[in-house]
Amino acid sequence: MGHLDHATFGWLTPVLSYAMACIGAALGLRCTVRALGATGRARRNWLLTAASAIGTGIWTMHFVAMLGFGVSGTAIRYDVPLTVLSLLVAMVVVCAGVFAVGYGRDRTRALLLGGLTTGLGVASMHYLGMAAVRLHGDITYDPVRVGLSVLIAVVAATAALWAALHTTSPVAVTVASLVMGAAVSSMHYTGMFAVSVQVTPSGTALPGATAMQFIFPLAVGLGSYLFLTSAFVALSPTTGEREASASAQHHDERDAQPGERSGTGTRPARTA
Repeated sequence: MGHLDHATFGWLTPVLSYAMACIGAALGLRCTVRALGATGRARRNWLLTAASAIGTGIWTMHFVAMLGFGVSGTAIRYDVPLTVLSLLVAMVVVCAGVFAVGYGRDRTRALLLGGLTTGLGVASMHYLGMAAVRLHGDITYDPVRVGLSVLIAVVAATAALWAALHTTSPVAVTVASLVMGAAVSSMHYTGMFAVSVQVTPSGTALPGATAMQFIFPLAVGLGSYLFLTSAFVALSPTTGEREASASAQHHDERDAQPGERSGTGTRPARTA
């Protein structure tokens, strides 16, 4: 039985992965709030941005945490296609859940359906990511802890979508994102504590890429996307701000033409 270490770099990877989950949740919640105040193509675009932010945050959280995962007696590699597939799954299922809430007429039904879909998708992303692990030995899972991790994922996803519907102030979004980050991290580490590895020593080379060769650069790229998108959302005006700006501009245009309203404006002289 190989000894599993979930924090080979100490507290760095758990803290950084939690931060990525919080950033993704906060950005996703803000975009969903913007979407619910918009219509047409603007609503769709905000919902797509929300889904990409939450999905990216969850995936980055998982694989940043996996940078600290080690097993004594064996090296670890990752299957590249499966790892990329896990990212696509995270994006697609979160998109389905967010759109269910964004366009659902029955909010309660949409919330439950979206939370279930998103939660199962997040759990699928996690275990697809684990299926991408290559090592010398066999990986087994404790079914009780696996079931608990799936339950946490569903509850966390439902709570996130509920927060998207009911939180509008920046303070409320911040608190909700901190809670969401903790829930996603709890799901991840519950799933990881379900893992056992029976190491079979071997001198053969493992297929796949190391975490630093593939996962680290991808996680850095996605993390940069989250930060840049956060800056864009923070700088873009809200619906209320746009309406206030349009109203102020309309009043300025009216005030700039007093002669036309009072009938005292001068007319240009007529030439002979």
